[in-house]
Amino acid sequence: MEPAFATEEVLYDAYLANPRVCIDSRKIQAGDLFVALVGSRVDGNQFARTALEAGAAKVIVDDPGVVIPGDDRFLYVDDSLNALQTIARRHRINHRMPVLAITGSNGKTTTKELIRDVMSRQYRVHATPGNYNNHLGLPLTILSAPADTEMMILEMGANAQREIAALCSIGLPTHGLVTNVGDAHLEGFGGREGVIKGKGELYDYLADNKGVAFVNADEEHLANMARNVGRIIPYQVSEAPSPTVAAMEIKVFALQPQLEVGFLDEYGTLIRCRVALNGRHNLQNVKAAIGVGKYFKVPGIEIAAALSAYRSQNQRSQELEHRGVSFYWDAYNANPTSMEASLTAFGASHSPTEAVIVLGEMLELGEVAPAAHRRIVLRAGQLAEQVILVGAEMKAAAREFNRPWFEDSGQLSAWFWEQDWSGKTVFVKGSRGNKLERLLAGSSDIG
Repeated sequence: MEPAFATEEVLYDAYLANPRVCIDSRKIQAGDLFVALVGSRVDGNQFARTALEAGAAKVIVDDPGVVIPGDDRFLYVDDSLNALQTIARRHRINHRMPVLAITGSNGKTTTKELIRDVMSRQYRVHATPGNYNNHLGLPLTILSAPADTEMMILEMGANAQREIAALCSIGLPTHGLVTNVGDAHLEGFGGREGVIKGKGELYDYLADNKGVAFVNADEEHLANMARNVGRIIPYQVSEAPSPTVAAMEIKVFALQPQLEVGFLDEYGTLIRCRVALNGRHNLQNVKAAIGVGKYFKVPGIEIAAALSAYRSQNQRSQELEHRGVSFYWDAYNANPTSMEASLTAFGASHSPTEAVIVLGEMLELGEVAPAAHRRIVLRAGQLAEQVILVGAEMKAAAREFNRPWFEDSGQLSAWFWEQDWSGKTVFVKGSRGNKLERLLAGSSDIG
């Protein structure tokens, strides 16, 4: 006889009694709530009893065959992932606080980290760890929020339409920000128009739920995407000698070698600060952090202090030394838009003779992949005498432009460290699937 389904009330009560949620039986601590998820390679249901033996207080399973009859530590559901999302949504409903959702083709994680650091100067903030930004990571983020959290920041990633809408239905954001719309995940979204529609689902949710949208007014298409939102907070670069009091304006004093920006504080005083990032693409991230901080009344001096103290730790726009070689490391992910922006920023501060560019292939581009890779390799050749390419999608461009090519990062690493890079700065960028961090194997510079 199949066990009875656990109700939403029973599931949520189990979470309240055991608020540490775990999805990996190897990491169970005493009193955990274990959620057995079915993945492409592992069925978590098969480890439910192991989790209980390790100290889990309750286990949520969707395979009736693993349930021990009469053992109330088993909570049987139709779908464990759906149960996890349901608990997270219920928990979110029970907490009245600002929830800022961040999505976009590029810059989501850096923008999230900058805003988190700024807002943490004034509030108790809980934000998406790393890039836990999907249908699994987002509910886990919500459920791991400390009880005294005053603001939540949720990064939302998507590979196809309707995914942002689904994440909004769990996180229920009160505020939202789209960093930009670029050529990312074109295959899954069905082209650039599909990307615009998919990322715009955040603004659609805010429009339907009386939310607040932060909009980069320097990007006209974002204003159009947010046009139905009842309350829009624009932020932008000031072309005047000084920002104005009335608008969320940012003055740019330098893009290289580090960003230097200025903005008016709550007293109308111009505050200037340097940020350990560079390039126009990172300016967009900094602008967002200033705009959000000012809106939530973080003192200007604290906004500047947070931005000045920020150091990227996520394989994005990092300058580092390893084995005597200088790297500009931006290899967490890549698409044509982010690749172009990062290359331009690097080229602005490095001469072609001192620059070495290592490019991994860009994934999930669909039919535009050959042209996109050719265009990026051509651009790289304008900025550096030495361009090195990795991955199957780069092979045709490597042959056309007579560039060194390697099938994977393992082959690249074996060759790379046999060369002399004295006096060079090596730019590294590619999609996460390239695993370009193998170049730094054994290093503590990259986490």
